[in-house]
Amino acid sequence: MSYSIQSIAKALCASVCALVLASCGVSKVVIEGSYPSPNVAKLPLTLAVVYDEPLRSFSYIEYSETGAEEFNIASGESHVALFDAVLPAMFQSVVQVASLEDAEALGVDAIFVPAIDEFQLALPQKTKLDVYEVWIRYNLRFLTGDGAPIADWVLTSYGKTPTESMRTADSAINDAAVVALRDLASSFSLSFAQVPEVRDWLASR
Repeated sequence: MSYSIQSIAKALCASVCALVLASCGVSKVVIEGSYPSPNVAKLPLTLAVVYDEPLRSFSYIEYSETGAEEFNIASGESHVALFDAVLPAMFQSVVQVASLEDAEALGVDAIFVPAIDEFQLALPQKTKLDVYEVWIRYNLRFLTGDGAPIADWVLTSYGKTPTESMRTADSAINDAAVVALRDLASSFSLSFAQVPEVRDWLASR
């Protein structure tokens, strides 16, 4: 069977158009928000915080019921912004470093390494609820200045935004994530010194 140049060109054009349309189905959401500093007593410690690449570049992909990518949610830098607002209010001095090795070389009192274990998104069209919801589970590591472990604990945050208060799904997802991040800020700043291993370490100093 032979094919004309025109039929081949039409087939190629159709394939390209299908790929373009498929890519247009993915909505990229970059989480942005403001995070107030907590009103807590500062601990007299110099803290090094490690924002590693997995945290800075963290993103979550939500798939549709057909398995296609629906939302690509980039939240890494928003987590950095959150801890940049919270930690200086909790510690006398805070320095950012790229790695645990860099932190150990500074001779600080303690090192903090936050990581994201899990990110979940609930959409109204799937839950049949008139709300967007975000859950984020963090793994938080607190170490001595030379890298010895003090505490390693999990903290979960939650945020939701009613659909009727938002104009688009993207902005609703953003606001639900920001609420979840603020929830983390509150929980972390209030519960940090009550983590048993942290409490014991602070008492021993």
